[in-house]
Amino acid sequence: MFTPHITVACIVHAAGKLLVVEEQVNGRPVLNQPAGHLEAAETLADAASRELYEETGLQASPQYFLGVQQWIATDNTPFIRFLFGLDLTFCAQTSPQDSDIDCCHWLTPEAILHADNLRSPLVAESVRLWQQPARYPLSLVSAFNWPAARGA
Repeated sequence: MFTPHITVACIVHAAGKLLVVEEQVNGRPVLNQPAGHLEAAETLADAASRELYEETGLQASPQYFLGVQQWIATDNTPFIRFLFGLDLTFCAQTSPQDSDIDCCHWLTPEAILHADNLRSPLVAESVRLWQQPARYPLSLVSAFNWPAARGA
């Protein structure tokens, strides 16, 4: 049975820099966008907001949608990643709430693209996607007939 991992990620931009999180994978520090798995009973945008808070301490919502990325990891795990964007006016201080996150960094897009410790190729691909002019409304990935919208 095909059961891809549904994940969300958020490109956070401020003052020419992008926010990345640093975590340990197999004893090695790696960089990623604030990202994680979609949980039951949450919308994609809600998941992006939750992951942003858990991994950076920032309480903010995505402002736009950037695209969907489909990827198969080296261990053959299939992923479908929904990429969101958020523009801030300044590089905000961070305070990761998730103990798996060691720290956060504000880096230039070029520094991320040239880093040799990205968690996956999706990190650089997300930066390249963000560098394109296209920004899509969140309604593109809105939930249909969602319980919260019905007052349930």
